[in-house]
Amino acid sequence: MEGDRKLRILIADDHKIVREGLRMILQRENDMDVVAEADTGLEALSLAEKLLPDLALIDVSMPEMNGIETTQRLLEKLPQTFVLILSMCAEKEFVVEALSAGAKGYLLKDCAATDLVVAIRNVAAGEIYLSQKVAALIVKEYIQRPAEPCPQTAPVLSPREKEVLQMIADGKNTKEIAFSLNVSVKTIETYRQHVMKKLNLYSVADLVKYAIREGLISVDR
Repeated sequence: MEGDRKLRILIADDHKIVREGLRMILQRENDMDVVAEADTGLEALSLAEKLLPDLALIDVSMPEMNGIETTQRLLEKLPQTFVLILSMCAEKEFVVEALSAGAKGYLLKDCAATDLVVAIRNVAAGEIYLSQKVAALIVKEYIQRPAEPCPQTAPVLSPREKEVLQMIADGKNTKEIAFSLNVSVKTIETYRQHVMKKLNLYSVADLVKYAIREGLISVDR
């Protein structure tokens, strides 16, 4: 930041204890100031428009609006604000969608406090910052990508998104799917939102019809 002005940071996470912990870490830094906390994506957008933070630290899984959509909408209104995603989700599709939405960094919540501070400073300087595990995912994806991919005419679901779709179509509820895949309920809800958005579908019934039509499940079960 120019001169002695502190970096103004907004924290968006639906867990109060996480927000409090992040605030304590960041307020120890002489060049950082947490100006607002939000527990939903909509609240984050409202506060950002009022306070104009330099950087928004956003979780992927939040009620009302997930972190990826929040990032996209925030940057449409405040393109000068930098966004750093801080999440438990290390899935490739979340990382890619977050970066595509305009986030400049993606950090996992198991990182050290020093890593968080370094990430914030790098992102605030206009650089891309990825945690080591996330960077490895991106590199692996790049290496495995075909040299000349065929053009896609229909939305492409990731293997995990297809797996979640199949389970939804099989009648499993969110808790059952989360337990089966050993992830949180919120992660499954985020997957479901992504699948519906990609396929432009609006109900579970539509998802079931799509799964049957695409041969993801059999009608003779």
